[in-house]
Amino acid sequence: MQQAGAENFPVASRLLPRRSRDALLAIYGFARLVDDVGDEAAGDRLSLLDAIDEEIDRIYAGGEAHHPAMRRIAAVVREHGISPEPLHRLVEANRRDQVVRGYETFDDLLDYCALSADPVGRMVLRVFAAATPDRIELSDAVCSGLQVTEHIQDIREDLDRGRVYMPREDLARFGCSADELGIEPTPERVRALIAFEVERARRLLDRGAPLIRRLRGRPTLAVAAFVAGGRSALEAIERAGYDVANGPPHPSWWARVVGSLRTARAALRG
Repeated sequence: MQQAGAENFPVASRLLPRRSRDALLAIYGFARLVDDVGDEAAGDRLSLLDAIDEEIDRIYAGGEAHHPAMRRIAAVVREHGISPEPLHRLVEANRRDQVVRGYETFDDLLDYCALSADPVGRMVLRVFAAATPDRIELSDAVCSGLQVTEHIQDIREDLDRGRVYMPREDLARFGCSADELGIEPTPERVRALIAFEVERARRLLDRGAPLIRRLRGRPTLAVAAFVAGGRSALEAIERAGYDVANGPPHPSWWARVVGSLRTARAALRG
C-alpha cells in the first residue's frame, strides 16, 4: 500500500459513513498485510505470497479465511462484488519486488503501479458503487500518482532494500548513479532528478483529479483527501529542497485536511 495514499486513509475514512469506512479500512488492512510480507517477513517471502494468493482463492471459493485481515477483506469483496483480480495484482506487485530491482523507463514504472497501486482505487470505487470505465481511468491516474510520490519519499528506504524505483533512463538524464541517491547531503543533480519526478507525480494527480467531481456525496470528499494528500506530500518534498536522503518529509495532518477541502472545492468549481 503506497505511503502517500496510506497516510490519507484515516483522513478519508473519517469523511465516510461507518459501513464505507470499515470497507476502506479492510482494503487498507489487506494491502498492508501484503506489503508487510513482501518487505518485512522473514523466510521465503515468495512462498508466503503464494500462501496469500491461495487464501484469496479460498475465500472466493466460499471457504473461510485464516488471517484476520483476510477475513475482513473477504466480507468486503462479497458485499461489494469485488473480483479477485485486484487482490491478486497486489500480491503480484510484491512478488515482483522480490526479483526486480529497478525499472528502465517511467512507462515501465507505471506498469508496476498498475499492479501495486491502481487495484486499490478500483476496489474503493466498487465500495462507492461508482466503478464505471471513465472513473476507473481517472482513479488509476490518482493511484499511480500516489505510488510515484511514495517512491520519491522512500528513495533511501528502498535503496536500503536493494530497490531503485527512479527509472534508469532518468538517472542517466541527470547524470546520477543509483548509489548517489543515498548520499547526504543530497547532491544537486539528485535534487534535480527528484524535482523532475515530483512534477511527473503531480501531473498524474492532476490528470486524475476530475474524478472528484464525477462522484457524489461523501465519496467526493474522500477522494479529494487522497488527491490532496499526494499533493501535500509533494509540496513537503519541495519545501525540503528535494532532499529525501534523511527520510521522507511529511505534511502535517491539518495540512492534509485543509488541502482536501481546497481540492474538493476547486474540483467542483472546475
